[in-house]
Amino acid sequence: MSVLPLVFTSGWASGVNAYAVVLLLGVFGAAGLSDDIPETLQRPEVLVAAGVLFLCEAVADKIPYVDSAWDSVHTVIRPVAGAWVGALLAGQSGSLSDVAAGLIGGSTALASHTVKAGTRMAVNSSPEPFSNVIVSLGEDLGVGGVVTFAMFHPEAAAVIAGVLLLAGLLTLYFLISRIRRFRRRRAQRREEKRLGKPAARGRSVSGGR
Repeated sequence: MSVLPLVFTSGWASGVNAYAVVLLLGVFGAAGLSDDIPETLQRPEVLVAAGVLFLCEAVADKIPYVDSAWDSVHTVIRPVAGAWVGALLAGQSGSLSDVAAGLIGGSTALASHTVKAGTRMAVNSSPEPFSNVIVSLGEDLGVGGVVTFAMFHPEAAAVIAGVLLLAGLLTLYFLISRIRRFRRRRAQRREEKRLGKPAARGRSVSGGR
């Protein structure tokens, strides 16, 4: 059976939470639930590193503005992780070329990462912090559920991942205006801080004289 559905699903999930994907796949492989999981993902040091980074993301992902900074750092990491996992899965099964699997996993991860990062910018424009926690928990549960489902029903899981990706892209399209307002306000706050500091120093010098 082709490993393509699992590559696509893991790519989508990597764009949302790459560390959770590596951790879950490694655990499933070590538990013997799937023969498609390469030994590289099952190594103890890989599982430990993925677990620690997953915990870091679980915290950072629920704090307003910190989550957007975290997403910015992972703009490269998540697509690379999706491509890496896809290539490993293809190499393990031999039913798909490593290059093709890497391209599919990486491009899918980039698309889902774009949805996540853009959605978080829109959520951060809300004055209350609870929406970040709710959205983050939904993403974590979604990744865990879809990846686990893919172990037993890879084709159906790939369809679900595709629907979620398409729905996310459509939602992001309608949120663009809100994201633009968020960026304008953030740029305005930075400009106010930049102009406020010299003024404060100037008043301090005048008072000293």
